[in-house]
Amino acid sequence: MAEGKRGKVGSMAGEEKVVKKLEDFGLSMISEVQKEISPTFKTTARTKSNVFFDEGLGYIRLGDKIEERTFINVGQARKFMQTIAIANKCKKFLKERSHTSIRGLYYQLKFSLGDTLDEDMFAEQSESNPLVEDLEVALNVKREDLNLNTDRKGVVAGGLVLNDKFGGDETTIDCSKQGRSGWMIPSDVDNGMDFVNVDADYVLVVEKDAMWQRLNEDKFWKKENCILITPKGQSSRGCRRLIRKLADRKLPVYCFTDCDAWGWYIYWAIKTGSINLAYLANDIAIPEAKFVGVTMRDIKDYEFLGKLTINAKDVDIKRAEEMLAYDWISRNKDWVEELKTVLKTKKKIEQDALQGPRLSFVGDYLREKIAKKKFLS
Repeated sequence: MAEGKRGKVGSMAGEEKVVKKLEDFGLSMISEVQKEISPTFKTTARTKSNVFFDEGLGYIRLGDKIEERTFINVGQARKFMQTIAIANKCKKFLKERSHTSIRGLYYQLKFSLGDTLDEDMFAEQSESNPLVEDLEVALNVKREDLNLNTDRKGVVAGGLVLNDKFGGDETTIDCSKQGRSGWMIPSDVDNGMDFVNVDADYVLVVEKDAMWQRLNEDKFWKKENCILITPKGQSSRGCRRLIRKLADRKLPVYCFTDCDAWGWYIYWAIKTGSINLAYLANDIAIPEAKFVGVTMRDIKDYEFLGKLTINAKDVDIKRAEEMLAYDWISRNKDWVEELKTVLKTKKKIEQDALQGPRLSFVGDYLREKIAKKKFLS
């Protein structure tokens, strides 16, 4: 899969082009059969050994190793057949303009070998999920382009207006007028979803929904002219894709998480992508993102935080040690210092602790750090 050109997968222009990719995929198989050649399915290998951090691009991506499956290979025939069945079913979804989840896809295909055979197409969903990802890579599309939804996760408030064409309707969504709930980010923010207006100076990604609600109630996004997003923990594909699209509009992206390895990894997954989604890094990683807090060094600037630390658990310590082993993190001396401080003190700080002095202090903290550019990158 080609890398380096931002938004290549997400730029697919409509269902027709995806259908054509699926049809061309099928026709290539037919052509091989007509030539008396065993049909072959090729995709970039998604093995750990074929994933690396590209320092030039600033994110984790797939290498160039290719995986092949042939129909006449006894060990590969079942996976080959399953892959073709998934492609055919996704083409049907696109033709019908209907959507489902990867769970729904599994049930659509599970018994499709027929009543006369004592075997299912898929015994477990764990068989079908990786094959969907293989198709994404092989055809250079996202599963959302195949009308396969993932979980909705993430909420937005601020100066963003979108046009949503879905289910035969067209809806204008103004994220500055969504009240206390905000706008829930869908799985697919590309197909039938267009930006009408973006009026903001930057994007603030807040780890926890509770903190997002605190800032939303204070109208932080309005006072500071920013777009306020919470992924509600680790970011979903749709949430990361939306942040990437906003970053493509030249909006700075600042991340605000807990001061522990789990919160910090949320930032790094947004910034560099992740090993599991390395094949989508070009569309979801935001290498230009910066970390605004919370950090262990904040204790020096905000004395009250020293009294509001909590004990790190064994899993927190283990995660910090794992992060130090990632070469894209270990080469950054500021982050090494932060992680080593956690390991030494066995302490952590939740972003909620910034409400200690008063509920609205968190807004003052963010304003000061952003104004003074006190970021980790």
